[in-house]
Amino acid sequence: MSRPRPTVVRVAEAAATNAFATSFGAVYAMDDPLTEGPDLSTSRLVGRAQGVYVCAGRDSLSLLMTMDFIFVGGGAYNGSSIAVLGPNQTAVAVREMAVVGGTGAFRFARGYCQARTYSFDAKTGDQG
Repeated sequence: MSRPRPTVVRVAEAAATNAFATSFGAVYAMDDPLTEGPDLSTSRLVGRAQGVYVCAGRDSLSLLMTMDFIFVGGGAYNGSSIAVLGPNQTAVAVREMAVVGGTGAFRFARGYCQARTYSFDAKTGDQG
């Protein structure tokens, strides 16, 4: 969020959003890189995580996320995607979100994915 070319931007908010420490009601659009590892400068790009999330928790930072993992770079998964939907409660070490579909090699995908926070800067909102 704090970089010159951010991959996450706030696109809407409620009139009362700034009254909540959790940014309740804020809506963000994202287009994050998917890499093999957490270091963006050394890890190979394998796709993009594109979607929208809403700050849905009034008293705790909880996001409602809808996103697609879109694979690039050639190979069997190039152009295929996995669709994810669900809550992302940031205070929980390992979060699960539903896999609700996909395209290409992942057509009709079902299941779940797990999210873990690698890093988070509360001052800037940047996370990894």
